[in-house]
Amino acid sequence: MLDQEIAERVSTYEEDIERLDSIPGIARRMAEQILAEIGTDVKKQFPTAAHLCSWAALVPGHNESAGKRKSTRSKKGNKYLRSALTEAAQSVRGSKNYLGALYRRKAGRKGNKRAAIVVAHAILRIAYYLLIRKEMYVDLGEDYFDKQRQVSIVRKLRLFGYNNRSFLIH
Repeated sequence: MLDQEIAERVSTYEEDIERLDSIPGIARRMAEQILAEIGTDVKKQFPTAAHLCSWAALVPGHNESAGKRKSTRSKKGNKYLRSALTEAAQSVRGSKNYLGALYRRKAGRKGNKRAAIVVAHAILRIAYYLLIRKEMYVDLGEDYFDKQRQVSIVRKLRLFGYNNRSFLIH
């Protein structure tokens, strides 16, 4: 009975739910929950994606005084949205896509819990732009960070005068 009630209420926002459902780790029920928490007129409520992430408390705290870093706990925010997105972030940790690669990259440096927050932040930013631009999600690929690193290496080598392409690793 509750499922029918939810289906009736979200039937007018079917396109937005499909857009959110295209993100890895976000299923239909999670998309409905995200839409219920942030609302349907996202641009009016949140001028930028950073505002939305801050409202959802998916930004790290920054407290530094005299060069000494203090606690970096995140602030209080919408706990329902935050918990839903961290659950979605945990679900993509083994997947072969951009978000899975981001999770593994951050987990190696910062640990699993912080990596989940980083990926949840990325998911919310992606959701914001999908809803604003009315587009479907296009994955950057699991090797996105490797490609970025190779481009960076080439750029640095060219600064040092290497113009030969034979040093590139294919």
